[in-house]
Amino acid sequence: MGRFLDDAQVAAYRHDGYASPFRAVPAVQAEHWRRELERTTGAFDAAFPKQPGRRYASSRMKPYLLFRWAAEMVRNPAVLDAVEDLVGPDILVYHTTLWWKPAGSEAFVPWHQDGTYFGLAPHEHVTAWVALTPSTPESGCVTILPGTQRQGQLPHVDKPDPAIMLSRGQTVAAEVDAAAGVPIPLQPGEFSLHDTLVLHGSAPNRSAHDRIGLGISYIPARCYHTGPTRLSATLVRGENRYDHFDLEPEPQADMDAAAVAAHLDSIGRFWRASELMPEMSLVH
Repeated sequence: MGRFLDDAQVAAYRHDGYASPFRAVPAVQAEHWRRELERTTGAFDAAFPKQPGRRYASSRMKPYLLFRWAAEMVRNPAVLDAVEDLVGPDILVYHTTLWWKPAGSEAFVPWHQDGTYFGLAPHEHVTAWVALTPSTPESGCVTILPGTQRQGQLPHVDKPDPAIMLSRGQTVAAEVDAAAGVPIPLQPGEFSLHDTLVLHGSAPNRSAHDRIGLGISYIPARCYHTGPTRLSATLVRGENRYDHFDLEPEPQADMDAAAVAAHLDSIGRFWRASELMPEMSLVH
């Protein structure tokens, strides 16, 4: 298989903590996924309302276990080719989050590192952020602080602000130079890649359209969870020669009984692990 990223793009990712933009699918395919997203999440959220105390509906977490459109997205060949160039040929999906920021919303994502709350070692997790609508500075696109991944894992704090889109309101404790942030604009069907330790966030949506994208957390199969909870993940390329995770099934149909059961099991484990992992000692 030929390489997707050239040497300069890989070098930029290693140095800056991100690389962008790349095209996963044509805009027409992204629009199809967006329509399917709205249809399926609406049906799921009506059948399984948001749990008390959660910031968003469970359909926003690991939708690739519930819906065919998301299962297709996490297995997109172009995205996997790019990730393979960074972590090798044996790739798991550890987590995904559906980022849906309505038009005019005050919702935002504070400066944070993905790795602090995932509890993975080594720190080789790559996030692919796939846009389904225009993600621009006006609509609150992802903004990166280049090179901050070289600082290692940093302490975070939980903040109660209801406008924060992260599950616990997690925010890096240190002061950051927001003026150094680099916006990562994407058009529908494009994606970016960022390192698990690079500081990033996003501003409120000041545009007239919803900003929708899927953040996909890819890890090489050699990565493992450092906490005591046995977690699950999905093999999307290569082999799983390490047995660090229980492998998740691909949904055969939207919201079928097996898919709902697998999703409930997986996110239940994830929530338990988020409270028990050793990295949580850095949070407070």
